[in-house]
Amino acid sequence: MSTPKSVIEMAQKAGVKVVDVKFVDPFGTWQHFSVPVSELKEEIFVEGIGFDGSSIRGWKSIEASDMLAMPDPSTAFIDPFCAEPTLSLICTIAETGTREAYTRDPRGIAQRAEKYLISTGIADQAFFGPEAEFFVFDEVRYDSSSNGTFYSIESIEGIWNTGREEMPNLGYKIRHKEGYFPVAPHDTQQDIRTEMVLTMERLGLQVEKHHHEVATAGQAEIDIRCDTLVRIADAMMVYKYVVKNVARKHGKVACFMPKPLFGDNGNGMHTHQSLWKKGKPLFAGNEYAGLSRLALYYIGGLLKHAHALCAFCSPTTNSYKRLVPGYEAPVNLAYSSRNRSAAIRIPTYSDDPKAKRIEYRPPDPSANPYLAFAAMLMAGLDGIQNKIHPGEPIDKNLYELPPEEHAKIPQVPASLGEAIAALEKDHEFLLKGDVFTRDFLEMWISAKRREHDALRIRPHPYEFFLYHDV
Repeated sequence: MSTPKSVIEMAQKAGVKVVDVKFVDPFGTWQHFSVPVSELKEEIFVEGIGFDGSSIRGWKSIEASDMLAMPDPSTAFIDPFCAEPTLSLICTIAETGTREAYTRDPRGIAQRAEKYLISTGIADQAFFGPEAEFFVFDEVRYDSSSNGTFYSIESIEGIWNTGREEMPNLGYKIRHKEGYFPVAPHDTQQDIRTEMVLTMERLGLQVEKHHHEVATAGQAEIDIRCDTLVRIADAMMVYKYVVKNVARKHGKVACFMPKPLFGDNGNGMHTHQSLWKKGKPLFAGNEYAGLSRLALYYIGGLLKHAHALCAFCSPTTNSYKRLVPGYEAPVNLAYSSRNRSAAIRIPTYSDDPKAKRIEYRPPDPSANPYLAFAAMLMAGLDGIQNKIHPGEPIDKNLYELPPEEHAKIPQVPASLGEAIAALEKDHEFLLKGDVFTRDFLEMWISAKRREHDALRIRPHPYEFFLYHDV
């Protein structure tokens, strides 16, 4: 659907009764409100739909709360989870009166990143291909109060349930780090993942494959085909929406937390990326691993700004439970062909120049895709503009290097606090072209520091194990 008229025709054909207006808040959560289909007129795509933005996290204060949701006709789909026929539209947010893009709207930031790319003359398209991982659990319970806290996860696949009364318990439990890729009966979620894939395809997403991931307890990955920055960020929001709602339909819960289980692999969102100009790929060349010099400079920008990027690509306190050695986590800020222990990998599946890309591995699916993809693009462009060479590649297993060699390789931040401190010092590259604004960055840093402090000041259950009897 590319025009308002075609969207209206689609709605009429589907017997739509309700129009659901969706937009993303700064922290990556889809928000929505609904209007009767009688409000679906071509004018709303130009004039927008008014709403109160004062209760959206990180947005307007109550004395200046009126905002406009500007529907994008290219995002229209019939929502598969609503009882009544419902048309879904993804929106960009604008100011009332001027209809200028709201500077704290993540989708608007991503749109400005694409415009800035074109203005540089370096390329006219940036393609991103995220590989988001998630768990499908049977139950998740948690609570936190002044005198206690707990969490509890249940999964029929979980290795900790070998002794549970299941009448009968057949013992097909996936051991830690052995979930890649056993068939049924160990893999109990083939049909659920297939339903997720088929639903995504009906909504216009192009899926490449799905499979069980490394961890026990129903870790999964569904790979979608790469697309341009804003379109793939839209797709990631649809992706999460489908995964969560299909899981709920089956009485289960999907979890995109980076590290919900201790002692096993966490959820990453390795992000493939490449630049194109006039239909030609710019990352293919005669340098290391078949890359172009421009691609190496792009890598140089990612590595130079990696600590600051973590504030958007690994934006939760839980992210740094994943970014630790030993669980295939990309903690080493280096690049390599095929080496999955490096932060940047150059895939070698194909010699086709169109397939040449780099894979940035630190991000996780707690990231807001609009912000993370825009920030990575800005870092890469800064590397190209300033000809930042990434140095020599490292093709050894970085987890097995001698301590003296390993000490020379920079590491990702150890905490959200360190990532936020890095962003405070290193953010000028994000301000180019007014893609990000100082106002937005100040809001983000303040909010994320509160998250970091909220965990820092609370007693942890494991501290009782360590210290109760001191």
